[in-house]
Amino acid sequence: MGYREKYEEWLGGTYFDADTKAELQSIASDEKEIEDRFYKDLEFGTAGLRGVIGAGINRMNIYTVRRATQGLANYITKKDAKEKGVAIAYDSRRMSPEFADEAALCLAANGIKAYVFESLRPTPELSFAVRKLGCIAGINITASHNPPEYNGYKVYWEDGAQITPPHDKGIMDEVKAVTDFADVKTMAKDDAAREGFYEVIGAAIDDAYMEELKKQVIHQDSIDAVGKELKIVYSPLHGTGNIPARRVLKELGFENVYVVKEQELPDGEFPTVSYPNPEAEEAFTLGLKLAKEVDADLVLATDPDADRLGVYVKDTKSGEYKVLTGNMSGCLLAEYEISQRKAVRGLPEDGYLIKTIVTTNMADAIAKSYGLGLIEVLTGFKYIGQQILGFETSGKGQYVFGFEESYGCLIGTHARDKDAIVATMALCEAAAYYKTQGKTLWDAMIDMYEKYGYYKDAIQSVTMKGIEGLEKIKSILETLRNNPPVKVGEYKVLKARDYDADTIKDLETGEVSPTGLPKSNVLYYDLSDDAWLCVRPSGTEPKVKFYYGVKGTSLEDADSKSEAMGKEVLAMIDNMM
Repeated sequence: MGYREKYEEWLGGTYFDADTKAELQSIASDEKEIEDRFYKDLEFGTAGLRGVIGAGINRMNIYTVRRATQGLANYITKKDAKEKGVAIAYDSRRMSPEFADEAALCLAANGIKAYVFESLRPTPELSFAVRKLGCIAGINITASHNPPEYNGYKVYWEDGAQITPPHDKGIMDEVKAVTDFADVKTMAKDDAAREGFYEVIGAAIDDAYMEELKKQVIHQDSIDAVGKELKIVYSPLHGTGNIPARRVLKELGFENVYVVKEQELPDGEFPTVSYPNPEAEEAFTLGLKLAKEVDADLVLATDPDADRLGVYVKDTKSGEYKVLTGNMSGCLLAEYEISQRKAVRGLPEDGYLIKTIVTTNMADAIAKSYGLGLIEVLTGFKYIGQQILGFETSGKGQYVFGFEESYGCLIGTHARDKDAIVATMALCEAAAYYKTQGKTLWDAMIDMYEKYGYYKDAIQSVTMKGIEGLEKIKSILETLRNNPPVKVGEYKVLKARDYDADTIKDLETGEVSPTGLPKSNVLYYDLSDDAWLCVRPSGTEPKVKFYYGVKGTSLEDADSKSEAMGKEVLAMIDNMM
């Protein structure tokens, strides 16, 4: 059946509601829009669903959410795990509460209890709740930091991490097997609650989550000493972080927390930013303005589902606020947590630092310095969660710290996803500790550069929307795969990794070895002088991403080398367009 026939089926079918049909009728004269909405099903990938909200099979709507949930319910049923139930959370986006309820009522109709948060909650708290309640799975309705027109549906398994093999493929297969929307089960909310299949959760989980966060504090003495002096500006960017981030900081003793009022309240339209992402400079415009007014020590912002943390810190020597990339803040937290854990509690003999393949090489240097093992995983925090599960089930290895370049880390193992609430807490604790040493966070960052080298990492992204965009992204990867570069600017390619083919080729010896990681459409080049380049399509947006890193002898040298590398990458992209 072609896209036009599917469109007519939705317009004429009795299953779809009047509002859906009216929306589809409004695009009757726009053939390209009809094609985009119906040329394929919204793909249920390894992270679940993510897409633009609207009517159609290639959109986020109550019908595609129900279909995904029916597939998940079928998988849970086959695993004979219905009695464990599923935890459900949602963020501040358009339709998030409605999608959460649709998922819950589909589960209920399949005899699976849904534990639904009473109001919006952060992603890491959903991860925590899955394990706390002993659920078989979790669902979070969020599109993280995507633009306002998007929403998404993330699935977690019983270990609290997003689904990984074999569960991801098993669930995807079950979702694909649901070919008729009329076969999807649902029921009335009152009936579900009366029959014990719909339970509202909230304060008890909040309290337990807070206690787990506070267990991660190493230097309460430093907070007690200077916590009242530190000035912290915080923005939840209209999302879920406002209440939990402020609560944990207050309970620990940080009294001067200034919230960006314009961005405090939940709002799925994200009126103060075009892109609610703490990686974006515009996300900090209001926060930096407030920081200058109150003379803040640091400026923090969490993304809408509060799993990513963006940071600016004050350099008291220049009076400027310095932006920390995800790699910088991740390394700053890694160095603080590992060094102070070693000093106060000692490090495990079989401890590990875990990072993704597109994360800075400074992480390798930190792990080596403290005698920790280093594990590299594919992009996506769920693979870090998978390693934690492996440590627990095998009894070998202990998790010490894990992070990825995209502004996410996890301190502790209370959750199995990146946690911007615990990161906010830890970074403020680190600021207090360094203040007792007469240093700022920026001073601590410079100390790290002096200790390990001036690593600088960056990314170039190219957005390619629609059918043509997908084909172009595919073409770029195929071009590089068939014709790998031997040089990138002044850097020689030493090894070429193809994670789709599971090969690492040494370009000097010709020797080929396996990557040892799951199959993934990613290309990675180890370059001379500790530089690197990685190319991968985004898993959540219509983009192809070029990640790269260099190592300099000073901040200025690293900046210069990174700028030159960026130009080479852009030229490489232009040649393939």
